[in-house]
Formats: sequence, C-alpha cells, structure tokens
Amino acid sequence: MPIVCLPDGSKREYANAVTLAEVAQSIGPSLAKAALAGRVNDRLYDLSHLIQNDVSLSIITAKDQEGLELLRHSAAHLLAHAVKQLYPTAQVTIGPVIDNGFYYDFAYERPFTPDDLTAIEAKMLELSNQDEQVAREEWDRDHAVEFFKSQGELYKAQIIASIPSNEKISLYRQGDFIDLCRGPHVPSTGKLKFFKLTKVAGAYWRGDSNNEMLQRVYGTAWATKDELKDYLHRLEEAEKRDHRKLGKQLDLFHMQDTAPGLAFWHPKGWAIWQQVEQYMRQIYKEGDYQEIRCPQILDRKLWEKSGHWENYKDNMFTTESEKRDYALKPMNCPGHVEVFKSKLHSYRELPVRYGEFGGCHRNEPSGALHGLMRVRGFTQDDGHIFCTEAQVCQEVVRFNEIALRVYQDFGFEKVAVKLALRPSSRLGSDETWDRAENALREALTHCGVTWEELPGEGAFYGPKIEYHLNDSIGRSWQCGTIQVDFQLPGRLGAEYVSENNTREVPVMLHRAILGSLERFIGILIENHAGSMPVWLAPVQVVLLNISEKQSEYTQQVAKLLKSQGYRVETDLRNEKINRKIREHTLLKVPYIAVIGDSEVERQMVSVRERGNKDLGTLTLESFANLLHANATSKV
Repeated sequence: MPIVCLPDGSKREYANAVTLAEVAQSIGPSLAKAALAGRVNDRLYDLSHLIQNDVSLSIITAKDQEGLELLRHSAAHLLAHAVKQLYPTAQVTIGPVIDNGFYYDFAYERPFTPDDLTAIEAKMLELSNQDEQVAREEWDRDHAVEFFKSQGELYKAQIIASIPSNEKISLYRQGDFIDLCRGPHVPSTGKLKFFKLTKVAGAYWRGDSNNEMLQRVYGTAWATKDELKDYLHRLEEAEKRDHRKLGKQLDLFHMQDTAPGLAFWHPKGWAIWQQVEQYMRQIYKEGDYQEIRCPQILDRKLWEKSGHWENYKDNMFTTESEKRDYALKPMNCPGHVEVFKSKLHSYRELPVRYGEFGGCHRNEPSGALHGLMRVRGFTQDDGHIFCTEAQVCQEVVRFNEIALRVYQDFGFEKVAVKLALRPSSRLGSDETWDRAENALREALTHCGVTWEELPGEGAFYGPKIEYHLNDSIGRSWQCGTIQVDFQLPGRLGAEYVSENNTREVPVMLHRAILGSLERFIGILIENHAGSMPVWLAPVQVVLLNISEKQSEYTQQVAKLLKSQGYRVETDLRNEKINRKIREHTLLKVPYIAVIGDSEVERQMVSVRERGNKDLGTLTLESFANLLHANATSKV
C-alpha cells in the first residue's frame, strides 16, 4: 500500500501499485489532463512510471520549467519523426533541449531548404493531431545496435555502441518511429501543439571539425499559443537588432576570415568604443583605482604557478621563442599580481585597487564565434583589489553600488544578481571555499539585493557574483562579475606586512563591470537597435546644405560645434535634400540640421531629431544648448 506525499504536505494512500498518471487522476481531472511527467523523490519519470513504495511526488505540467523543457525535448523527437516520414533515407543523430527551444542533427543527401522546413513543420502538426502514445521500452544494448544498423541509422548505432554493454538501453516509441533516449517524455504527441521550426545550420558530427558535416534543424516549443507568438516576435526583433547587420549598415566594424574572431573597428565604431572606455576610465578614478598596463605575452612558468596552464591551457594561444614557452594572456590577473609584488605593501595601504583595459586572447572554437559577442581577442574593463579578508565585504558592497549605477547610465534598469558557487574541479580546501562563499553572501545581504545561487558555476579559484542585464526586448546578458580568490595570490607569492609585522597573503577580488568591451558594445547596439543615446552616438549631428550656396556657412557651423566637443559631420554633396535626409536617418544620427538660404540669412539651423521629430528652426546657441543637455545626460 504505497503512500504518496504531495508538495502541499498532504498524503494519499493507494491499495496497490499505482502509476503517476493514476495519481494525477485521483487528485483531479484537470491535473490529469495537464500532467506531463512526475518528480518522484527528486527524479523525473514518465506518467507511466509505477509507484510501488512510499514516495514524495510532484506532478509536472507545462507551467513548470521542467515541464517546458519536457515539451521541447519531446518536440525534438517529433521533429525527427516528421523528418523520417518525409525523408526516409535521412539519418537521425542527436536532438537536445537548448535555451528557448531544441534542435536535431540529421545526415541527409542534400541540404534542407526553407520549403523543406515548412513541410516538416506541417508533418509535425499532423503527427501531433494523431495524438500517438509515447511509450518507453528497454532493450539490450547489442540488440539496439543491430536494430539501428538494420534501419540504416549508423550514427544512432554508433552512439549506442559507446554505451557499456551491461547497461539496459531505453528507447521511446511513437507510432512507427522509435528513438534512443533516457527520457522522460510527454505521454502522447497530442501534448505538443505550439512549436515552430526556426532555421537550419551546419554542425559537425560530435562537434569535431574532422568529422562529417550534418544539418542542424532548430525549433522552439511553448506551453501556449500566446507564449509562442511572443517569443517569435522577440526573435523577429532580435533579427532586426543583430549587431553584425547593424555593424555593417552603420559602418561600425567588420570581421573577416584573415582574423577569425577578431574585430576590425571602423571610425564610427571606434568612436563608440572611446566613449565607453573614457566613461569607464572615469569610473576607475572615482573608485580610487590605479590604472596599469601589463604585457600581452607571459612565460609558461607563470601560467603554471597560477593554475591556468593546468585548468585553461586548451583555451590559450601559445608560442615559443629561444626555447622558452609563452602564452598570450587569456586574462589579466597574474599580471596584476606581479605589479602588486613589485614592492612590499603594508596593511595600511590596503585595499590596493588596480584597473586595466587589458587585451586578452582565448582560443575559442570557430563554431562558437559570434560577431562581437564571442571573439578570440577582447579587451576587459578589468580590475583587481588586494585586501584583507576583513575588507572583502565592504569592497563588494562598494563595487555593487558602482556597477548598478554604470548599468543604469548605459540604459539597463533591470539587473539580476546571481551567486556562482564552487565547481567540482577547483583549487583550495572546502573550508576556504566556505569562507569565500559566505563572504559574498554577507556582502549581498548588506547590499540589500535579492540573488539566485548557481551551484557548480564558480571559477576554479573562487566563487563569484554575476550581474545579468535585461535588455529592451527581454533578453538576459551576463556582464559584470566580482570574484573572491584565496588561491592565486598565494600561488604567485603575493604578500603584505600585517599589523603584527608578519608577512600575510592578501585576498584578491577579481572584478569587471562591463566584461568584454567588444561584447558589451555588441549588447548596446542590439539593446538600442543601433540608435545609440546621444552621449554614445558616433555622429551626434550631421549638417546638410540644400545647395552649394550654403556650403561655407555649413562648414562654419560644423567648426563651431566641433570646437564645443560634439561629434559632427557635414554632407555637402550635390544631392536632393530629401535623399540626404533619408540616408542619414537610416544611419540613426540623433540630430540632422538642414541649412538653406533662410538659415544662412538668419544664422540659424532647421533641426530634425531622430524619430522624425521636427524641432523647427533654432539659433546656434539654442541648438548648442540642446546638444549639451542631451549629450551630457545618461538617461
């Protein structure tokens, strides 16, 4: 007689063994209809799972995050089912859940086309309407290998053959389709109603560029029609805001194969960069940071001492000279320790704060590169604080205050704070990690913020606080971080003279607010859809003459505004004024000033503000005051 304990604390007793579906039905028909799976003693199972002993149980529906992931997992199998019905010679490989959706990789004799995706999606809808039961089966491994080989599914057979021979293989059958999977799955295909295939891309088998290229079909699935519609709208907005397209359209930067993962900054893009860097340089000054500069290339021995060679070598670019091994720095921390060590510090000097716009290089896989968002060479607004353990809390509180102000100045009002805790592979003792994690918890409590904890996601040398920014279309971007490090200073021999005249190892706080400047500028471009705030805009004003007669006055106005520090361009081409206005509107310039005979005669300008707002004719003084008010405001 199993007893089932439910999340509300209530208990239900059953005379015989009972399935999860039957438990849901006994609670109520509405729950039975919505049920997708169940969490039994902290493990997910299909609704067909039989309960024979006393357990704790939560019924999972599409309203739960686990339920949404289950829908997407099952939608990937529905995708594979549809492909096999339409293209029987296609081979299925793997199909996991990803953020907001799923994908499945296929081997097929020709590339899938947009028309193919439309047909596949229609077949998926047809299979959903058939409401086929999804049933779990267990097979011997060798039998499964032979079965999939006989079906021409050589990739699937290879996956199964890599599983130990003594393990039972779980498969899921829906109609005439069967696939390898641990599960669980939705009880029937009819549960999958709101999905959309989004794109197809290339992907190497097992992610290895030495293997054959497969076709990866991406899709998304949601619990309701409105959620799907909202997500597709956000996808459409994201496509419009893609920083790579806007980078080309607005002439900001470009990437090319001669330097994979590295950006070529154009004058307008570099103007944005300079505004961001100079703003952050002022933040350094206000925060009492001393700006430093460290070498790009450091000897292998230093990276071995720091622990990076053992834990990070595969991501480092290395070189050799005169029989010595070197590495381009993937991060700035060891160099900052060397600067700290260059003289002996007293406890009275702590905390010592160093800041650097440090260039770093990381050997990211080519398939992971993505415009400015994922690069091989980048610059960080990096900083390191050397302090005593007693000073950690106050320094983290101080950093949090500065970071939130910076994000607000850049237009990010919603910021989620997360605490990443010890990973399985790490340096130091559990006692040291306890102290480090508790120090960050204490600081966050003093900050008065709520936070989410992320077990296992800390750095190998210490836990960290992460700042996740919510952009204008609801996407989350992890940018800033502050990390407590009890390991690196001691490994590299950093010391200070304590109050007791003894040598002590300082605590090191790694901190960055923006993170990678390249990535942050990419985020800014997408957040603002290329329409940068006036203070960040690469060109703040463009002056357009109607005819050649106004050229001299136009250049005089440009010279005046430039002398006041504004970024100004003139367009003196012999083109129709409407065409010039349209072109610079597409370039998202904040202010377009038109100059004709009347403006010359009255020593004025006719001003249009971005968004097609006609501000009328303004005196040069009034226009300069308007520029000043908007160019100095961070709102």
